[in-house]
Amino acid sequence: MMNLINETSRRARGQAALEAIDGEAGEKVVAALKDIAPDFATYLLEFPFGDIYTRPGLSLRDREIATIAALCALGHATPQLKVHIAAGLNVGLTRDEIVEILMQMSVYAGFPAALNGLFAAKEVFGLHGEGNGASD
Repeated sequence: MMNLINETSRRARGQAALEAIDGEAGEKVVAALKDIAPDFATYLLEFPFGDIYTRPGLSLRDREIATIAALCALGHATPQLKVHIAAGLNVGLTRDEIVEILMQMSVYAGFPAALNGLFAAKEVFGLHGEGNGASD
């Protein structure tokens, strides 16, 4: 796991974590916010990425498992779910692990949420050259 907690600036920690987790996709989100809500872009860098993602105790991989599960369970956060499915791939989750996380949500969040999550994953996998199903 990255240990960014010792950096002095929340924004610097957040920027480094965002780059490690989401890469270019995260930068696009921050850039898209600059013309409508630049303060929100700062909050996004500082709180979730600068304070939470950089805490010791969970790896980035583990944090993405929790995030994918939570966003799937919410059932209305598909754009963010897609970003975090891609982030999961970036931090070492396999396609099969992501599919299992989403299937697990059928028990706790219902079949519609799991189906929506699986279709979001299918789209992300296709965009990332990861195929369209659980296995090639």
